[in-house]
Amino acid sequence: MALAKHGGTVRVHYICRLDDGKLFENTINRDPMQFKIGEGRINLAFEQAVVGMNTGDSKTIKISADQALGVYLKQLLQVLDRNRIPPDLNLEAGQRLQVNLADGQTVVVKVTEVSDSSVTIDGKHPLAGKDLTLDIQLVDIV
Repeated sequence: MALAKHGGTVRVHYICRLDDGKLFENTINRDPMQFKIGEGRINLAFEQAVVGMNTGDSKTIKISADQALGVYLKQLLQVLDRNRIPPDLNLEAGQRLQVNLADGQTVVVKVTEVSDSSVTIDGKHPLAGKDLTLDIQLVDIV
């Protein structure tokens, strides 16, 4: 039986949970995720966990926040003057927006507070600062 190795392409199902057991994401009811090990497209700890697995193997790994999506950075929370926001844009707390940065990149931010004079946005990933538990099943080595 072939083992998953660096440079190989694999297809996996996974279930991602937070420390409190809350389900964050999974591929169980859809196509498995396919990636090339070592390409850097997914989390390094996830990639390393797949190396050495056989088709059909399953394992559970824990990824600390600093290895997952990093710690929460307060500088990603910004308060903007309301006059910098187009007046026809009706914002509500909890809403997600796609923002174009000066360097041409786009990021998704969450509106956390709206007042007549300001809008507070948070650019952190929803999993920043959180430890993750992943159940991984190697479906196929392509």
